[in-house]
Amino acid sequence: MSDFKVFVRSGHWPTLLASFLYFDFTFAIWVLNGAMAPFISEAFGLDAAQKGFMVSVPIIAGALMRFPLGVLSQYIGRKSAAMVEMALIIVGLLYGFKFVDSHNEVLAMGVLLGIAGGSFGVALSLGSGWYPPKYKGLAMGIAGAGNSGTVLAVLCAPPLAVKYGWTTVYALAAVTMVLPMLVMWFCAKEPPDVEEHQSFRQHISCLFEKDGWSFSLIYVITFGGFIGLASFLPTYFYDQFKVTKVEAGQLTMLATLMGSAVRVLGGYVSDRVGGVNTLSSVLVLVCLTLVLCGLSGASVSVTTLLFMLCFAALGAGNGALFQLVPLRWPMTTAVAGSMIGEIGALGGGFIPNAMGQSKQLTGSYLWGFIAFAVLAAAMLIMLRVVQIRWTRTWAEKGGRARTAVSVADTPDYGGARSPRHRPLQT
Repeated sequence: MSDFKVFVRSGHWPTLLASFLYFDFTFAIWVLNGAMAPFISEAFGLDAAQKGFMVSVPIIAGALMRFPLGVLSQYIGRKSAAMVEMALIIVGLLYGFKFVDSHNEVLAMGVLLGIAGGSFGVALSLGSGWYPPKYKGLAMGIAGAGNSGTVLAVLCAPPLAVKYGWTTVYALAAVTMVLPMLVMWFCAKEPPDVEEHQSFRQHISCLFEKDGWSFSLIYVITFGGFIGLASFLPTYFYDQFKVTKVEAGQLTMLATLMGSAVRVLGGYVSDRVGGVNTLSSVLVLVCLTLVLCGLSGASVSVTTLLFMLCFAALGAGNGALFQLVPLRWPMTTAVAGSMIGEIGALGGGFIPNAMGQSKQLTGSYLWGFIAFAVLAAAMLIMLRVVQIRWTRTWAEKGGRARTAVSVADTPDYGGARSPRHRPLQT
């Protein structure tokens, strides 16, 4: 408790709170079409492939929005960029309420919802910017816990859609965005961490390194799996088990809540046993649970429990990966994290499409689960190969933080060397 009080006093907690709410509410908006997919599919008579594509559009659009929003924040500041984004989200939601009445317009609405998916890098950088290096990782973890917004969407949107109609949910969501905007306006302050202001070349520097792509591909599984499954599960539960639309949201909530809650635990465990060790266990568990989910399609109880275990693994994997990011890029953590997050989020579009195509072509969702399980297995093999070099250069055995690193041992982080530093931890 005393350590937490020291952490709170070391930075500006109102900004951290504003960042959490900003990320939480925007994340909820991002997955709104996924939460209401059973209603939308029924309204327009969509087939399995169309359902998968419809759910994937906001995910892909959100991933592509992360980079331009990050660049905008370099010019006008992170607080101002967040305010601009939330204002655009409200406009987009009002458009959905007034004008969406066809399948093509739902797809266009998915692109607008993607604006909300761009908040990741800005939220984490804004929230952690006031905190010293030894607490920056924890601050990023608290701000990043805003992915619990998925729970808000799948729990609240279906019953509201039943009572008022699914297009009205867009308007109600627009009203809720006023809360994080007010908190951001009155409570947040632009951080003084000038080192986070990067040139365009520095912003994308990690994509020119092997490690940058290794991290991004692993994040395709952990975060891409989280957002992809979270968006598609309401459709899966509704189609596979013939539960009500509200019950489909409630079952999805049980799974996504596990993923959000365990994220911080994943970082905590990784600090002690190493991010590589944690990620290795996570990827094995993800492979097993995905295959078992595909094989247990006759029991809603067993499937729900397996999804909860799968999401717990994915959440822990997200925490473990971001335990490693500050070790590899200690001087440009937020920038590297933003780019890794963008590539990883793009992977979230794979799952809904794989599930839809599997159902459309074979009459079963099994091969969609197997396809993603195979991808997770490939990332596990890659991790076990690259970790040999990682533990020889910038991390201890298993992916733990080094207590002190000299210039000779420190790799060139895009031109940002530190003569002697203590790596950040989450």
